[in-house]
Amino acid sequence: MDAFPRNPGEVTPGWIEGHLRAAGLLGEARITGLGWQPIGTGQVGETARFTLAYDRPCAAPVTLAGKFASTDPTSRHTAATMRLYAKEVHFYRHVAPLLDVRVPCVFAAEIDAAGAEFVLLFEDLGPARGGNQLEGCSLADARAAVVQAAAIHAPTRNLPAVVSEPALRLPPELLAHIVTLYHQAHAVFRERYDGLLAPELMAVADRLDALAEGFFHRELPDQGLTHGDFRLDNMLFDIRSGVEPIAVVDWQTCSPGCAMNDLGYFMGCGIGSALRRPHEAELLDLYAAEMTRRGAPTTRAGLWNRYRIGALHGVSTAVFSSAFVVRTERGDANFLSMARGACELAAEHDGIGALSAFLETGRC
Repeated sequence: MDAFPRNPGEVTPGWIEGHLRAAGLLGEARITGLGWQPIGTGQVGETARFTLAYDRPCAAPVTLAGKFASTDPTSRHTAATMRLYAKEVHFYRHVAPLLDVRVPCVFAAEIDAAGAEFVLLFEDLGPARGGNQLEGCSLADARAAVVQAAAIHAPTRNLPAVVSEPALRLPPELLAHIVTLYHQAHAVFRERYDGLLAPELMAVADRLDALAEGFFHRELPDQGLTHGDFRLDNMLFDIRSGVEPIAVVDWQTCSPGCAMNDLGYFMGCGIGSALRRPHEAELLDLYAAEMTRRGAPTTRAGLWNRYRIGALHGVSTAVFSSAFVVRTERGDANFLSMARGACELAAEHDGIGALSAFLETGRC
C-alpha cells in the first residue's frame, strides 16, 4: 500500500485517527490539533514528534513519534539499495513481538513498492535521555544495554522465523555488490581519516578490506537476530522520566547473524575503550549470564573468538557509513569515534587473526 505520508508535513489528523482507532485508543474522540517538530540526529531517516489535541478525553497519547525516509538523495538511495527501510518495517510488523527487548509500540508501519519511502508511527518514549556516541555513557548504561542485547539474541537463537526469513536477509547478488561497494568505501574512509586515525588502527581497516569478501559472506553458527547498529545513538535511557531504564530503536540494519556482531560492535564502537577496558570482563560475564537466564546457555569462553570477530563489525560499519550516507560535521566525528573504538578493540584482541582462522578452518 503506497497511500501514506512521505514526510511529517503530509501527516493529517485523519491518518493518525485511523491508526489510533484501529489500536482501540481513540473511541469516539477526534483530533482537533496537530503539530510537529523534528527530533533526533539520524542520517538515514528523518524523525519527528507529533503533538495532538482531542475534542474529548480518551486513551490516546498526546504525543507520538514518526519516522520517514531521509530527505537526502544519497542516504535514501543507500537505504533503498541496502533494504534498510524494508527491514525496519518488517521488524516492527513481524519480529518485535518475538523479542523481550524494549522497543516502541508501533501504530503504523508502511513502505512503498520500491523500498525508498516509508513511515513508522510509534509511541513517544519521552521524556528520555538519548544515548550520545560522542559523549559516551556510564557503566550503568552499558550494563542496561548489554542486558537488552541478550533480550534480542536469546529468544531468536536458531529461530527459523528469523534465521530463514528472506525479508531480513540480503540476496546473494546484493551481498556481492556490497563487497564491491565496501572497497570503494574503504578508499574514501582512508583518505578522509588518514592522519586522524592512528596508523596501527588504520592498519586494521586495511587488513579487513583485504578480507572483505570472506568477512561479508561468513556464516558463524548459532545465528539469530542482530540489531546491526547496536550503539548509544540508537538507545534511549531513563525513558518516560525514568519509569523504564532503556529502549532500543532504529532497526533498519537488523538481520540474521552472529550475536557477537552486536556485542563486539557495542563494546568497541559503542562505549569506547576508556570504559570498556576496565569493565570488559564484567560486561561479557553479564551478557553470558543473561543469555543463560533467558534459555540460551552461554559462557565467556564460548563466545570469546566470535566476540573478537564481532569487533570487526564496528570497523566495517564505520568505513561503509562514512562513504554512503550524507556527510555532516557530526557524522564525520561520529564515524571517527566509532572506527577508533572498534579498531582498538580489534587490535587488542586480534580480531583479524580470529577472522582469518575462521575463514581457513570454518571453526570458531
